[in-house]
Amino acid sequence: MKASFSVGLFFFTVLVFSQYNVSKTDSLSVVEILFKQQDDWNKGDIDAFMQGYLNSDKLVFSGASGPVFGWEATRARYKKNYSDRQKMGVLKFDILNMIALSPSVIQLQGRFYLTRTLGDAQGYFTLNWIKKKGRWFIISDHTSASNP
Repeated sequence: MKASFSVGLFFFTVLVFSQYNVSKTDSLSVVEILFKQQDDWNKGDIDAFMQGYLNSDKLVFSGASGPVFGWEATRARYKKNYSDRQKMGVLKFDILNMIALSPSVIQLQGRFYLTRTLGDAQGYFTLNWIKKKGRWFIISDHTSASNP
């Protein structure tokens, strides 16, 4: 009985914690989209920045004030909180880690720095990306500010 439980636990653990390799092509695609978002932000173009997100009601953005569901609501949140160039500042991303959870799902952890005249901000983010019709999109964004 103990042996079959141990074998079952082993296979369960392997299935739950196994990771897929991120292909070079997929890794480069995700990084390219992320840094395009950085450039779009630094141009003050929230609409272009939002093209990195899946345009779906399934999208979720989680921040300090809780989750926001849907592409339109996420866009509205960005436009409300970053209504002018002074509030947007200059954004810089650093990528810390990237893993594939499946052939069509990648998780990316990173750090952001926002340089602004009204006060800098920085923190960490976890993005879950989904591949739809051969293109990667953010389906879940959890961003948390941290102290410098």
